[in-house]
Amino acid sequence: MQNKNTDNKIALIAGALDLPFFTRDALQRAGWDVFIVGLKNFVNPDLKPDLTVRLGGAGRAIREFKRRKIKKLVFVGSLGHPNLTDLRPDLWTFMTLIKIMKHQRGYDSMAVALNNVLEKQGFEIVAAQDLAPELAFESAGVQTKTKPSAADKKNIERAIEVSHAIGAADIGASVVVDKQVIAVEAAEGTAKMLERVVAMRANKKKSSGVFAKMTKPGQDLRIDIPAIGVDTVNAVADAHLHGIVVNTKTCFVVNKPAVIAQANKRGIFILAIDE
Repeated sequence: MQNKNTDNKIALIAGALDLPFFTRDALQRAGWDVFIVGLKNFVNPDLKPDLTVRLGGAGRAIREFKRRKIKKLVFVGSLGHPNLTDLRPDLWTFMTLIKIMKHQRGYDSMAVALNNVLEKQGFEIVAAQDLAPELAFESAGVQTKTKPSAADKKNIERAIEVSHAIGAADIGASVVVDKQVIAVEAAEGTAKMLERVVAMRANKKKSSGVFAKMTKPGQDLRIDIPAIGVDTVNAVADAHLHGIVVNTKTCFVVNKPAVIAQANKRGIFILAIDE
């Protein structure tokens, strides 16, 4: 529970899928007064946001935060890779985009630029996983009944190495390795990458290889955090891969009990590592 002398107001800016629900609940359990802003055409309406704005209409949300004296902001939920030319930005968003586009080397560099803009306007961008550690794996190690084999360990080492390489170049966060690199994530996103791998390995008889979704080296961990969920587990199993590798503390696990249960059911391992 937050200290009574601490400002406990926070705005949750919510994109798609289920992570905003788990984040809202975790923040409320921790004593935060959560004001939910849903991004139109992304947020699940069942979240019942207090305010809904389109992606290019951030100015309205900024004015509401200031009116309500909300200074802390947390961003969660998928946006995929939206086309920036379709934003139809309001004035605030337009001016912000000009500053962000100067840093368009990749999505993480743009997220850093957005954070800088918001901070200069008096807001504090906070990481959901810092406020609610239960949203990620808190301890390193195998989280499932299935354990990595000796062959898996070699693939894990290679996957981590490649993931760090593409992450350092701000290309993506995910990689699939089975003795060789099978796929890396780029602008298509993790789900589409895994769809390719499922199709590629449809006739494979025995499971082998790993999927790794790692934090990028030096990544700003307040926006666009890696995440896995039950759909990830099913895609990995459908691709006849043997396991998943993620970071502790910095990869969201959407509905952790369900993710672990499904991994056990499908016979794949989940390994959380500290590096």
